[in-house]
Amino acid sequence: MNKKFYIIVLIIFVFSLIWPYLGPQYQVYLSLSYLSYSVALLGFNLLFSYSGLLSMGHAMFIGFGGYSAAFLTSRFQVPYIEASIIAAILISAMIGYAVGLVCVRYTKIYFAMLTLAFGMLFYSFLLKSYKLTGGDEGMPISQPYLLGMDFSSISRMEFLTGPFYYYCLGILVLAAIVMWRIVRSPFGLCLRSVRDNPSKAEYLALGIKKYRLYAFIISGIFSGVGGVMMGATTGHMDISMVFWPHSGDLVFMTLLGGFSNFFGPMLGSIIFVYLKDMISSMTEYWRLIFGGLLAAIVILAQGGVMEVLSKIFMRRQLKGERIDS
Repeated sequence: MNKKFYIIVLIIFVFSLIWPYLGPQYQVYLSLSYLSYSVALLGFNLLFSYSGLLSMGHAMFIGFGGYSAAFLTSRFQVPYIEASIIAAILISAMIGYAVGLVCVRYTKIYFAMLTLAFGMLFYSFLLKSYKLTGGDEGMPISQPYLLGMDFSSISRMEFLTGPFYYYCLGILVLAAIVMWRIVRSPFGLCLRSVRDNPSKAEYLALGIKKYRLYAFIISGIFSGVGGVMMGATTGHMDISMVFWPHSGDLVFMTLLGGFSNFFGPMLGSIIFVYLKDMISSMTEYWRLIFGGLLAAIVILAQGGVMEVLSKIFMRRQLKGERIDS
């Protein structure tokens, strides 16, 4: 990475720090959705881009996180969000291991359909277990404590656009650093080897299923943490967050931003959140517009918005070098 890249990342981080003081309160509130999705997409893209496996049931892990927060804060009166995050990590890891043992035996469309099937099983369980999960009415999530501190003295919107915003921003930065280390580690190199040439990787005794299983578990953990953030933001968790179209939204964001770039899915989540809010306020057929947008991306820019920006940046850089020479 060159110096300009780090300067851009620093500028974005500084802007994120001062955004609550610059932006309208509602726009800052929308930013919480971006932060939550970005954490979940870090995990999703580990599976999709670095492992070559498309999960169509990844909203299931978001559900694990959201319902963990709902049960702990509302049912068991445990207000600490750190407890919800730990619970989401443990549940996502355990169920990810169990589901992954079955799914990683297959690839391509078979893997996608299996993850979709498990996601729908979890959705059906939530829907039918009305006394336990509230069924289609969902479960409330009480305002959590952050680092042991109670912010009930301020309004909910002030809490969300103030302390909770910075808390979520800190989680995203930490999650991005951890995922960056993972994909740049020998483990990440092995994942790419398994993705690019599974036969050769198997010949080298890398253990294809083992690495895919580890990636599936890690991916589920990140998405589970993102689910806690989403649930705490809305103050309510319902089964629409687990339904298969929500998994499709994750795929859309990843393709929109560019799955081949580490920061692409995060850019995709920003565009998705704000574009959805803008278009849905004008028409109820926003999914029709998004469908056309996705088709255009697949046809014209398979690398997503990040690839387009990279090409523009490279052209300007080459033009500047020619002028200098």
